[in-house]
Order: sequence, then structure tokens, then C-alpha cells
Amino acid sequence: MADGARSTPLEPGPALAAHPLRCLFLATRPAFLTITAVGVLLGLALATFQGAPLRPVEAVLTLLLAVITHAGANALNDYYDAGNGSDAANTERLYPFTGGSRFIQNGILPAARVGRLGATLLAGVMIPGLWLVAGSGTGLLLIGLAGLLLAWAYSAPPLKLASRGLGEIAVSLSWSLVVLGTDYVQRGQWHPAPVWAGLGYGLMVANLLYLNQFPDATADARAGKRTLVVRLGRRRAVTGYGLILSAALALPVATVATRVQPATALLCLAAALPALAAWWHLRQNAGNPAGLRPAIKLTLIATHLYGLLLAAGYLLG
Repeated sequence: MADGARSTPLEPGPALAAHPLRCLFLATRPAFLTITAVGVLLGLALATFQGAPLRPVEAVLTLLLAVITHAGANALNDYYDAGNGSDAANTERLYPFTGGSRFIQNGILPAARVGRLGATLLAGVMIPGLWLVAGSGTGLLLIGLAGLLLAWAYSAPPLKLASRGLGEIAVSLSWSLVVLGTDYVQRGQWHPAPVWAGLGYGLMVANLLYLNQFPDATADARAGKRTLVVRLGRRRAVTGYGLILSAALALPVATVATRVQPATALLCLAAALPALAAWWHLRQNAGNPAGLRPAIKLTLIATHLYGLLLAAGYLLG
């Protein structure tokens, strides 16, 4: 463990090593997989609103595969951040939100095992994914391949999109694909509604990633990870949170105005309340990573609320 990077009482400790399966499960950061589950729920609501009959077996399998892909991406992110040293050097992390799962840095799991876990999870979704493709259409194959590529390329060289300041774009696209893919499985064809709804939700998820880069910025910069926050500097990067949030909120307004989405989709605008509170906390504490925990929690709430209320808006509409 790097000097100054000692574990905190909240982080996983050596006693967990006696429970290898539990370690592997927790190393995927399961508490954050609900973000993907909400994306799947949104896709199901979209398809149902448009009159597609619910296919329950396919819906459950879609949820499982999407969550497993997210878990695999989390494990790969830990593996590659261990390799570049950013997690080990991160003394300003806010566990469990930033700085990785800490299973590698705290000596509980070797980095190679975490890397194999991520690769195995991503490979494991391929066969059941092809079964969904057979029952839904070849368009789903394109969505699935794009999702797997983004899950790998977010952290892995040579692309390592997050290190090049492209992490927000990758995340926006990834969670847009979760919504689009779920809708496609149910509908069996392309439709514009999940594209726009998914992009709005993807932007909310990307803003959570963006905020998490603030506590990690010093360690990321030292490790050569040129995230957006590192490139802009913490003070200038504060504006970026508001811009991403504004785009996510503008999308449902524009699509309702053009009748792409029902008027009830505007329910998701209530997510602006916790998000704006989070932005206020960020403005006050951009240079004080220890004070950003409320902002991260509020952004997590806003992200889930946006997706759930948008789904409810479709079901009510």
C-alpha cells in the first residue's frame, strides 16, 4: 500500500480474504449496479408505453446481462487503475464512491485475479446475449458489441477512454445503450424514443462519474490519467457539472415539445432538485475533496430519480 494511502474503517479488510466468493462479489462494487437496473427498467417502460407486449423471460435476462456487464467493467477498472497506480496513490478518495473497491490496494485480492474476474464477466454475457439476439433481431447484436467495447475500452489500453478525457462520452453512450438495448429486446426493432430517453439518463450517469473525478484528481494527474477534471482543473471544472446537468434536463423538455416523448416524461425534471443541491456543494468544496461526500450522495439520488421518474412518466403516459 502506498504511503499515505492507508485504508479507512469503512474499507474492506484482511478478514474478508477467508471468504473468496464474497470478495469477488464485493470487488464488482455491487452497491452501484442499481444504476444499470434503473436503466433496464426505463427501457422496459418505454417499450410497454409503445404497446410492445412484455416478454418477462427476456426482460429478466436483459437485466442480468446488463448488470453483469457493469460489474465486469467495474472489476476491469480496478485492475487497470491498480496497474497505473492511481488507486494506490489516492489519499483523497471518498470510499465507497471513489478510489476503487480497495480490494487490491488493501491486499485482499491480487490484481491479476480482479482482472480475470472482469474479463470473465464480460465474456460470460456473450452466449446468453446471442440467445437474446436470436429472439429479438440483429440490431441487438450491434448494441451488445458496442456495449462490451465501451466496457473494456473505458479503462483498458490502448484506448483507455477515461484517461483521455473521454470517460463522460463513453459512460453516456454506455447507459444509453442499456436503455436502447432493453427496449429493442422487447420491441424487436429500432425506435427513436429510447434513443433520446437513454441519452438523457446516460448524461445523468456521466455527471456522477464527472463528480467522482474531483476527489481523485490529484492521484489521477500523478498517474497520467488525463480526465476532464484533471485537464480543466478543479475550479474551472465546476461549470462542467452544470452543463452536463443542463443537457440532461433539456432533452426531455425538447422531446416532449416535439412529441417524441409524452408530457408525463417531464416528471424526471424533479431530479433537478437534488442535482442542483449537489452542484451547490460542489461549488463550495471543489478544492476540498473531503467535503464532496454530500454532493456525490445527492447526485446518486438525482441519477436514480431521473431514471425512475422518466420510467414512471412513460407508464403513466
